[in-house]
Amino acid sequence: MSQQGPIVTVSNREGRTLADAIAQVKTFPLVDVSWADAADAIARLRPAAVLAADLDGHEAALANLAKQAAQADPYVPVLAIDPGTVLPQNVLPFTQAGRNAERLVSRLNAALRVRALHVTLLRRLANDRSTSTRMPTSDPIDDATVLLIGRGAGYPALSVALGEQMGVVGALSIEAAAKHLNARELDGIIIGDGFTLRVLDAFLTVLSEDSRFRNLPVLVGSGSGLTTGYDLPNLEISSGDPQTVAAHAVPLIRQQAFESRIARALKSIDVGGLLDPRTGLLNEDAFSRDFETAVTDTQTRGAGLSVARISFVQGSISERMRLDAARILSRLMRRMDFATLDEEGAIVVVFAETDLRNAHAIARRLTSVLKHTMYSTKRDQRLDPQVTLATLMPGDTAAAILRRLQTEAHRAAS
Repeated sequence: MSQQGPIVTVSNREGRTLADAIAQVKTFPLVDVSWADAADAIARLRPAAVLAADLDGHEAALANLAKQAAQADPYVPVLAIDPGTVLPQNVLPFTQAGRNAERLVSRLNAALRVRALHVTLLRRLANDRSTSTRMPTSDPIDDATVLLIGRGAGYPALSVALGEQMGVVGALSIEAAAKHLNARELDGIIIGDGFTLRVLDAFLTVLSEDSRFRNLPVLVGSGSGLTTGYDLPNLEISSGDPQTVAAHAVPLIRQQAFESRIARALKSIDVGGLLDPRTGLLNEDAFSRDFETAVTDTQTRGAGLSVARISFVQGSISERMRLDAARILSRLMRRMDFATLDEEGAIVVVFAETDLRNAHAIARRLTSVLKHTMYSTKRDQRLDPQVTLATLMPGDTAAAILRRLQTEAHRAAS
């Protein structure tokens, strides 16, 4: 992978340095510096990535390096080798199980791929001023949703530690986890205790063989005896307590959420800024234009068209979960349908060429997925999406259908 700058390795170790170990596996433009010279080297060289080792006693210096990297544009990944229990939010952990340099190169390549995507986005934003695409400025972790798998004593503590910072979808079995993986977009997988090594090995093997999941952060919190010999660049195996597992998970999940955000923004640019990069659905202006055109065309041809409004009980769902619901629906909808997240936080979906009876069936399928893959901020309380439908009547305009839909929705909620 081509780079715009060198890889800076920071280490005070005598003898064979971190740079030497990497160079034996792959040729990178490497600059090896001591901790005393690290801040100056990063300011001068503007590296593509930073690898930090020998962290004991250099926690403050690592925090400063992380701050330097966070202020850089494009994204500069920082990897910490064998970190402790606390990491700056943008520093990726790498535990050297077996001292395998190939694993480190694989982790580095995965991070550099995110940087390359960010470079592409910045270039396309600069060259395409006609679009309305804007990258959100909030912390990417605010968008993140992870799958937590487990059924042992550590599961509740992991759920709390992760749930304080991101959305968490729970699964008590590998079979339930597989359904979630196939139904929704996730930013990481955390595996707690309660599974045998044979089950863990089979699950990790399946993940490594599926290109959809291969680059996801996967953190195993009870991996005693488990090897790292899987084609999973962001696999971390920890035997620490739930707080340590969560501390190591958050930076990797943040990077994955950032990559997902970039992918949505690039897709929005591809369609002229019509998509909301937060949700993958049409922005409200584009939705209004498409809906008016669809209504006019359907009236002319005498065909069918129906609209569903999917909402949630006020106060039962956070903004993060609304965006998550919108992203789930963006993956599930038929290619002929289109939707938006409106200003009231409801998802409005237009079912083209569909009468009211079939629209009911489609809406039930969509909301069933939401009900079984999303969880309320209240522990173990499932969400119950509320659905209102309207169908195109002779003489209707787009505005008339939306007014009728909204009136019905407010009546049902009262």
